[in-house]
Amino acid sequence: MRRLCLFGVLVVAAGCAHAPPPKREPSPVAEYYPLAVGNTWSYEGEMLGGPAKFDISIVKEERGRFTDSQDNVLTIDSYGIRDEKRYLLRTPLEVGTRWNNVVSVSSYEQYAIVEAGQACDAPAGRYLNCVVVESRNKGDGEKVLVNTLTFAPKVGMIRIATALETQGKRIPQARLELTRFQVGQGTPAPAASPEAPAPAR
Repeated sequence: MRRLCLFGVLVVAAGCAHAPPPKREPSPVAEYYPLAVGNTWSYEGEMLGGPAKFDISIVKEERGRFTDSQDNVLTIDSYGIRDEKRYLLRTPLEVGTRWNNVVSVSSYEQYAIVEAGQACDAPAGRYLNCVVVESRNKGDGEKVLVNTLTFAPKVGMIRIATALETQGKRIPQARLELTRFQVGQGTPAPAASPEAPAPAR
C-alpha cells in the first residue's frame, strides 16, 4: 500500500516549589490540523495519471505524538504542525511566512505561506480563513517538485496538489481533495516542547 505523507519551543518556567505547573495552552495553529484519536479524513483525486483514494485516521496518541493510519507521526508545538521530518505549517499564519526543512542529505525543502484568510473549497465543503502552503524541492537539473497544501480551520488538510516545474512549465503530478471527514470536539492538542529554529524570512 502506498504510504501517504499528508504532507517541533522550549518552555522554561520558574517559580517556588509549591507553585502549580504552568498550563499548556493549545497552539494557535492547532485548529488547522485537529489531532485526536478517532479523527478521520477521506481524500479522492488523481495520482500518477490514475484515480487515487485514501482514508486517513488518527489511531494512537502518546505524549502529544499522534500516529495516523499511514504510520505518519504528527505533533503540534508553538512553532507549528509537523511530521517526523518537516513542518507542514508554521506561524505566523500570514502570507510571506517562510521556513526550510532538511529532510535528508539530498533533500532540502523551502516552504512559504502563499495565501491566508481566504475561502477555500473541496468536495467536503466550503471553508473560511484557509491557509495555503507551497513547498519547493529542487531535483535533478532545473526540475522542481512543488507541493501545495491547503488547510481549513477546525477541519485539517483539504487539498494536496503536486506538480513538476521544468523548462518554465508546471506539469501536474497528483491532486487529492477532501471528500468527507469526522473531527471530534475534544480539546486541541497542547503545544509540545521541542526546540526548533525560527522561520526563515
